[in-house]
Amino acid sequence: MSAISESPRSDLPIEGRPIADVIASVQGGSTRALGELLQLYRNYLSVLATTQLDKRLRRRMSTSDLVQETMLAAHRDFGQFRGHSEGELLAWLRKILVNCLSHAVEKNIHAQKRDMRREVAMERVAQKMDDSMARLSNIIADDAPSPSQIVSRRELAAELSDQLAKLKPNYRDVIVYRNLQGLSFDEIADRMEIKSGAARMLWLRAIAKFKDVYDLESPEVSE
Repeated sequence: MSAISESPRSDLPIEGRPIADVIASVQGGSTRALGELLQLYRNYLSVLATTQLDKRLRRRMSTSDLVQETMLAAHRDFGQFRGHSEGELLAWLRKILVNCLSHAVEKNIHAQKRDMRREVAMERVAQKMDDSMARLSNIIADDAPSPSQIVSRRELAAELSDQLAKLKPNYRDVIVYRNLQGLSFDEIADRMEIKSGAARMLWLRAIAKFKDVYDLESPEVSE
């Protein structure tokens, strides 16, 4: 009997379990675990969606709307997922987000039909975000998690997205704009409708708070 058909540890809560085991459980028929598994990546999808919604779309739909559509589609279509690792799952979820975003563009601003360029662009954005997350982890902690520690727990982008979600919305947004999108303080000020100097001070306070959250949530990093 295969490992997938045995649904390893499917009777246990998914918290603390290797992600590959959880994926195997879901693929083995554990519908309860599916909802819990997808919830692990809600914050990651939210951060990624924030980087993609321009002014036109933000007037017509919220980040939470886009993420909810993505989660519902992922739940409906999980039978099509053929991967086994967290990295493969994240890539699959990004593709679904691309589709939902494209549909939103077509519906709300009557853009041209989506093409492969948007999908490629999203993958580049995701890779840039992953790289930015790595740099962000070095900013907020003197002893950032090693690659082996990240693999043993959660991928860095997903883990830090969860910690970003603990911040106030304006703190989270200014970090996303500055550290993940690389916007200038003038651009951030325009997007958040505040002055440039206020945007800079907001970012400094947000980073300080994020450091506190990171230190509280990651006591095992220094071990």
